[in-house]
Amino acid sequence: MQIAVVVSFMVVFALVLLAVSVGLKFLDARRKSQVADMLQTASGEPVIVVTNLLKDIDLDRPTGFKRVLASFQFSRHAQQQIQQAGLSWSSARLITAMGLAMIPGLGVGAWCKILLNGPTSAVIFAVVTGSVPYLIVRHKRKKRLDTLEEQFPDALDFLARSMRAGHAFSISLEMLGEEMADPLGQEFRALFNEQNLGAPLETALRNFSERVPLLDVRFFTSSVLLQKQTGGNLSEILSRLAYVIRERFRLKGQVKAASAHGRLTATILALLPVATMLGLLIVAPGYLQGMAADSDGKWMIGGAIFAQILGNFFIKKIINIKV
Repeated sequence: MQIAVVVSFMVVFALVLLAVSVGLKFLDARRKSQVADMLQTASGEPVIVVTNLLKDIDLDRPTGFKRVLASFQFSRHAQQQIQQAGLSWSSARLITAMGLAMIPGLGVGAWCKILLNGPTSAVIFAVVTGSVPYLIVRHKRKKRLDTLEEQFPDALDFLARSMRAGHAFSISLEMLGEEMADPLGQEFRALFNEQNLGAPLETALRNFSERVPLLDVRFFTSSVLLQKQTGGNLSEILSRLAYVIRERFRLKGQVKAASAHGRLTATILALLPVATMLGLLIVAPGYLQGMAADSDGKWMIGGAIFAQILGNFFIKKIINIKV
């Protein structure tokens, strides 16, 4: 009976999400059509949209199950996260993996009625297990962006030296893509190939900034575009930018060392309740089971978990100093 309630809830929830996403997609398409008609009426010419010339991971016109997933706003966000993580997955594959990972959570939640009741526990455990594939993608994305950030000052020095030697900016980009190690070399190769295929420099740099969402990359694109419009010594600008980035790395290291105590405190406070619970389960197996069986005890367990997550979130926000 409880499994039937959980399945019914998930089906109704999925249908509501599908209806809302289809409605939003329809309204967005109608708004874009109205804007395009107004622009065409004002200019008297068809509107030409400049897009990315490089091949995306997903097909331009997905069919079947991919078309259903593309109607959700999360599909676009997931595709962006996957691309920035350097993975060859598709948004459909990630969402499917999340859906499959929710199945064990439903079973565990229906079996272990820890939170309030069976359906509530099943839904919460399903959300937790279903988010694991997404968290893996986020971890790989963060690791890749950290590597890109470490490589970027050397790449700017390479561009500056190449331009001082007399090479053009596009040729320097090609040389950088061939000489620089991945993942930054891969991104500069994509930047050069996109420009080489005929895309304007502004479009290629904007796509490069979207693929590598780093503050240093935005500084680089702004410097290149500003130099193109106003003139100046681009090699000197890139050299000074590389120096500023390295100084910011040094300051970030000092901030990280100063906040080490806070990060250690956050880790201990997050692991201490879990370790205490495991110790009580080993030493006194029946101690926590009575609390989980009581209705008020279930509310207390849920509140403790929520307070633990909220406290850890605020500690992370306090010690996360932007440099």
